Amino acid sequence: MMEATAVEGTVLVTGGSGFLGGRAIIDLLERGYDVRTTVRDKAKAPAIEENISAELGRPAGIEFFEADLASDSGWTEAVAGCRYVLHIASPFPPSRPKDPQELIRPAVDGATRVITAALDAGVERVVMTSPVAAIRGGNNQEDRVCSELDWTDIDKVSAYPQSKTLAELAAWELVDSRGEREKLAVINPSAILGPVMPDDDSFSLEGIQRLLDGMPAVPKIGFSWVDVRDVSAAHIAAMEIPEAGGQRYIASGPFLWLLEVSEILRERLPDLARKAPTRTAPKFMVRIMALFDPGARALVGDIGQKSNFDTTRAREVLGIEARPVEETIVDCARSLAARS
Repeated sequence: MMEATAVEGTVLVTGGSGFLGGRAIIDLLERGYDVRTTVRDKAKAPAIEENISAELGRPAGIEFFEADLASDSGWTEAVAGCRYVLHIASPFPPSRPKDPQELIRPAVDGATRVITAALDAGVERVVMTSPVAAIRGGNNQEDRVCSELDWTDIDKVSAYPQSKTLAELAAWELVDSRGEREKLAVINPSAILGPVMPDDDSFSLEGIQRLLDGMPAVPKIGFSWVDVRDVSAAHIAAMEIPEAGGQRYIASGPFLWLLEVSEILRERLPDLARKAPTRTAPKFMVRIMALFDPGARALVGDIGQKSNFDTTRAREVLGIEARPVEETIVDCARSLAARS
């Protein structure tokens, strides 16, 4: 883990209202950086400031800029005077769009918009979040460990992994075309869990909440899980370490089936997880559920699929060691229960 050092400079975090963005802001402020973030609507700013101040135990003092990934407006002002940019914001619709371009276009245009503004402003480093959906999709994962050399086959996947893959490819193409590859680093996280703030939400967090709330059975679905605190640390290390530029870094922990996650919850938190499921649902049941539940619909293609990732580069270059997954799951569940 990183040790606090004396630092100076301003960091722009896009997506500061999100689960990972909020954690990155907290960690940056604790390290002594001045932090600004972008919001689509400044009306959200007071709640973000309040939540992060509560986590810090002092006024956060965040500077807010109104900017949208779908528009050029506001980005020049947001990046002006920044030393670094963490581009974490990304569109994630509640349901699969009928037209894939509804998801792909804002992801690609948003990434190039932010990175162009940052490079034009002369920032030292941009660190972009690009989930492992840009690495593992469309390929047979059995008995195979994915690395940063792998890329998703966009012809074999749905709109979401397509958007992530194309956005990251566009980012690398942009910095290469400008001869500034070393100014970009990419963090590729797997499914993110960990302690939450009052307004945090994500697909992964929803999964843990469903386990706590109780289900008759869980589909044979699993993920490689990673702690939000470790992913934030990876972003900051990739930002600060000069030789970290020009590379992708997988941030991931071990793979666990949802039933294994449920077992950890029942064992470690028996009072909170009394309703957590104890059996796996047959595939046909999940297909029936998918007719009525958009969340289940998104998982059907992943039933029985296992993925593993090589995190050697993140350990050796960034110094990131994933904390025990049991700690991550327990801390996540406790914080979810505390806010309900």
